[in-house]
Amino acid sequence: MPITIGARPLTTAEVTAVARHGEPVTLDAAALTRMAETRAIIEALADDTVPHYGISTGFGALATTSIPPERRVDLQRSLVRSHAASSGAEVETEVVRATMLLRLQTLATGRTGARPDLAEQYAALLNASITPIIGEYGSLGCSGDLAPLAHIALAAMGEGDVRDAAGARMPAAEALAAAGLAPIVLREKEGLALINGTDGMLGMLALALEDLSALIDTADLAAAMSIEALLGTDAVLADDLQVLRPHPGQARSASAMRAFLRDSGVVASHKTDDCTRVQDAYSLRCAPQVHGAARDTLTFAATIAERELASAIDNPVVTLDGRVESNGNFHGAPVAYALDFVAIAVADLASMSERRTDRFLDVARNAGLPPFLAHDPGVDSGHMIAQYTQAGIVSELKRLAAPASVDSIPSSAMQEDHVSMGWAAGRKLRRAVDGLSRVVAIELLTAARALDLRVAALGVSPAPATAAVVDRLRADVPGPGPDRYLAPDIDAAHALVVSGALLAAARASLTVTTPPALTTGVDQ
Repeated sequence: MPITIGARPLTTAEVTAVARHGEPVTLDAAALTRMAETRAIIEALADDTVPHYGISTGFGALATTSIPPERRVDLQRSLVRSHAASSGAEVETEVVRATMLLRLQTLATGRTGARPDLAEQYAALLNASITPIIGEYGSLGCSGDLAPLAHIALAAMGEGDVRDAAGARMPAAEALAAAGLAPIVLREKEGLALINGTDGMLGMLALALEDLSALIDTADLAAAMSIEALLGTDAVLADDLQVLRPHPGQARSASAMRAFLRDSGVVASHKTDDCTRVQDAYSLRCAPQVHGAARDTLTFAATIAERELASAIDNPVVTLDGRVESNGNFHGAPVAYALDFVAIAVADLASMSERRTDRFLDVARNAGLPPFLAHDPGVDSGHMIAQYTQAGIVSELKRLAAPASVDSIPSSAMQEDHVSMGWAAGRKLRRAVDGLSRVVAIELLTAARALDLRVAALGVSPAPATAAVVDRLRADVPGPGPDRYLAPDIDAAHALVVSGALLAAARASLTVTTPPALTTGVDQ
């Protein structure tokens, strides 16, 4: 079913559906009516003798320059052309589509003063899978994600380069013609309406929230498998211990880990007087606390995203009572802070995951497993270098956790003298999320190998959930044995993490109704 734009704010799931999975969109009829009503206000002001920013004046530091009526179409076209100034590697299709979608949503609020034609053009571009090509550098996250949004507007005008539904690069004019679309001609204020928004950084936040919701659940699964295979205790996961520190994320993660470890013969096997370990290392014992803090961080970021998705961001904006007012709502600070905060949580989740993996490989800490889980230690290196790969990623994630939003470089002749760098925060969070998925995949790969070895040595059964994960992994990755080309194993595990296949296998094995803690990583 098409996703309707303009009837209500979009959800992060809907943003992901359109941006990543190509769901079609349709425009709410009432939204088009709202746009027509506010457009009439803009057209009335176009002939006013009083200057109005972006309607009859220049932009930014040129806001005092009056533009005669016969040059105003040129003004809007020049604005878009000059601001389509990105550089660098091509931005991912899903990010561009998310950016287009969120600008369309703002147009549909009727608060920008743009004609309904513009909304219809953007919806048509999305539905035809025409994706403007944008370089990753160009936005300072203030006055909107200017360069990325300008490239999108340029494509709607039939200029610049795009990729078609098959991924082929071509001039925008050719792609529009092939889709039966005519280039749009911008009128008063419409150039501003298309580029003044936080849509790029918000799109990246929405996509990251959807990805991390599943990734934190998968990190809980990996931690549970590590606790089991390292002969750790599940006693620290008890609900009555969690309520002593009532953070909701902590309770959710502990509940998930308890479910994944339910009926584990491995855990039960060492609940005897012979077990002399008093307590486990922090990376096992404190997993609910760290994972839970990441969950709560995600909940905060989801709140910011929800508010932003309900916003109408433009400058100037048409108010509910029909005034056209300048404002600062385009400043990306709220989204930039959230993006940076989430990157901190991502780095810490990965750091703890790597520490659990490292314990498996050290005979002084792995409770009787072979060095590096090697088949023939000395001849074989086992998972030694898989941990190196984790360590390299974790080190980068720590660098990526340094906030972009604390930086600001003035622009536009000091008119725009404080900027958010929210786009940069979004770019580094995307890399961080990818890194976390790889780190967790290596932990699961290592924990599965260790669990195979442990089960063989003890002659007991693992938990149904963890056994299901090992079985699913073994369909693509062989079990313990002599050293083999390891990169394909890591790639296969990573693909199973990203697709959600390992998490789905664990959940399907649970013999009771899935508790609320397992349904999502973000409180709604």
